[in-house]
Amino acid sequence: MEEMDDTTICDSVSSLLEGCRLPVRMQGSDDWPLAEIISIKDEKTTKSYYVHYVDFNKRLDEWVSEEALDTRKVQFPRRDGNTTGTGVSTPKKTHIGGGGGGGAGAGGIPTPVGVSTGASVLASSSVPPSAPSGLVVSTPTGPPVSRPASPVAPELVNGSAVLAAAIQKKINRKRKGTSLDNEDSQDAVQPPAGPRQSGSMVAHHDDVVTRMKNVEMIELGRHRIKPWYFAPYPQIVNLSCIYICEFCLKYRKSRKCLERHLVKCNLRHPPGNEIYRKGSISFFEIDGRKNKVYAQNLCLLAKLFLDHKTLYYDTDPFLFYVMTDFDSRGFHIVGYFSKEKESIEDYNVACILTMPPYQRKGYGKLLIEFSYELSKFEGKTGSPEKPLSDLGLLSYRSYWAQTILDILTSIKPVGDNEKPQITINEICELTSIKKEDVISTLQNLNLINYYKGQYIITLSQETITSHRRAMDKRHIRIDPKCLHWTPKDWCKRAKCSGVRFVCDRLSKVKSNSELRGG
Repeated sequence: MEEMDDTTICDSVSSLLEGCRLPVRMQGSDDWPLAEIISIKDEKTTKSYYVHYVDFNKRLDEWVSEEALDTRKVQFPRRDGNTTGTGVSTPKKTHIGGGGGGGAGAGGIPTPVGVSTGASVLASSSVPPSAPSGLVVSTPTGPPVSRPASPVAPELVNGSAVLAAAIQKKINRKRKGTSLDNEDSQDAVQPPAGPRQSGSMVAHHDDVVTRMKNVEMIELGRHRIKPWYFAPYPQIVNLSCIYICEFCLKYRKSRKCLERHLVKCNLRHPPGNEIYRKGSISFFEIDGRKNKVYAQNLCLLAKLFLDHKTLYYDTDPFLFYVMTDFDSRGFHIVGYFSKEKESIEDYNVACILTMPPYQRKGYGKLLIEFSYELSKFEGKTGSPEKPLSDLGLLSYRSYWAQTILDILTSIKPVGDNEKPQITINEICELTSIKKEDVISTLQNLNLINYYKGQYIITLSQETITSHRRAMDKRHIRIDPKCLHWTPKDWCKRAKCSGVRFVCDRLSKVKSNSELRGG
């Protein structure tokens, strides 16, 4: 990390520049963490400062007044114009998510194999000797990113300019298909040509435009939600709130426009097939090619709460699974996850999000559990696309820990006076969790130990008790009997489409030649 000038006492806030670091009082608390000034906005009688709290997630970035700045300890940028890393990467999280069964070190002192509690589980030699010590959970961190110069007008930014610039760099791909029903010029954006980047990853240009939240508030059904990050909503400039239809996800600039839209909108559930229903919880499968407008609007909505990755336009290669809660008014979106139709890396999730009003209620684990249930139906193991957000990493670690511990505590010994035995591969087959994730979870829980020339999994009574308490709190679970879904072979579909396309071309060429010959 590059050096900054020594800390100095600032005589006046008027001498503060973009890139300066100083203690700032965080709204809603009495803490004064170190923050970096991203942008300065001149108002009628005073100035506002958009700050990023160093070592905190970007969703906490906010506008503050002069009174919230501590000018006694100001770090000015280097004189050559360079600044230090902005700290926009999500900080590392090394602990296990809540309810994961005791966390790292919960295993305590390894229980000898001969103890009669039945807590020790033998891991076969399918784990290579170097595997337990060599695998490390990847965390969504990256190298420091230097901050470019601020634009002249630091107000709320029009997302259509960012979206248009990204699309202008590539040639539009020619596609055959029916036209989509677009209302009020809210058209589906054509995907660019050329090879698509892996999964849902997109080029993340971390400039001042995308680092500043451009939407102050959204209204989605009964909920008013404050966004966390930038989202490239077209034609959205200087609006205090945008209004989103909770059924088709189209956005409007005023409540009056939304009311007019609701009169014409016939949807009361997401488009696509309902593949799961139990109680009030339903899951809908949406094809990103057949329902392009809905998929793009879903991605724009998700970008308000996902910083690391999401797509806005090229939704054709993806399937979207939307979880809803049903009442007398319709099916209300709770969360969703997307997955590639064909994933080379065996990803079973590309993006995953629980809407803020439904967070910390068990719906996040329900989404994860449903994604692995689909993998079980497909007969293969899967893993979420990396990097995960900080909240996503905690949720997945907690789910992995609870699922694996549930398997370990339920297996029975084969014979009398024997300990239960299970291999890593068998855990993968039972849970559809990838081997790397299983091993990393066992390492994080400190359950893998080396004993008498082999690796064993040891469970302490404290770990078992903590796991059972956590499982008692999970009131909603996925019931496989309620899932009505058949996996599709997208490779064959792509080949058939290619054959049909070639046949159509050949028939056209043949007819043209006959016409010329006639």
